Amino acid sequence: MTHPPTPSDADGPVLITLCTGNAARSVMAGAMLAGAPLPIVTAGTHVIEGQPMSRRTRGALEAVGLNADGHRSHQITESDIDHSVLILAMAAEHVAYVRRKHPEAAHRTASIKRLVHDLPPGPAPLADRLAALQLADVEIGAWEDVEDPAGGEDSVYVSCAQELADLCARLLPLLG
Repeated sequence: MTHPPTPSDADGPVLITLCTGNAARSVMAGAMLAGAPLPIVTAGTHVIEGQPMSRRTRGALEAVGLNADGHRSHQITESDIDHSVLILAMAAEHVAYVRRKHPEAAHRTASIKRLVHDLPPGPAPLADRLAALQLADVEIGAWEDVEDPAGGEDSVYVSCAQELADLCARLLPLLG
């Protein structure tokens, strides 16, 4: 996999996977959602721009048969927000960040766990199905978190990758 497109590279709307440092969870989810009907941009809320993923993230992706070669960390920007059709957060804190910093995007921001649980399948367009969920008004819960593996052993990263692989496999058919 090459570095995910930036909004300026994409021809239309994008799906953003969002975590804190854009070093583990959002990278993993971005690789796992590569078959989505939208270009994927991975980003973080508090990023040191341009950093490669850790060896633990690389190893966890390899453990589930994927890679994100060429990944470099990316701080979410106004342009990303403007081009997004969906901001897929890895934890409640990321949903709260978007609501606080980019309230205009709150209606299209949700945790991956919430979407797997609540997003109805098509045929209605994704934007319409997201609007029906009234995401800007939904109370965010701790149950929505995919735990951050940062600082954990290799097995913690692999466990995170396995959890995200299951969630992404369940979400992908709902995105069409």
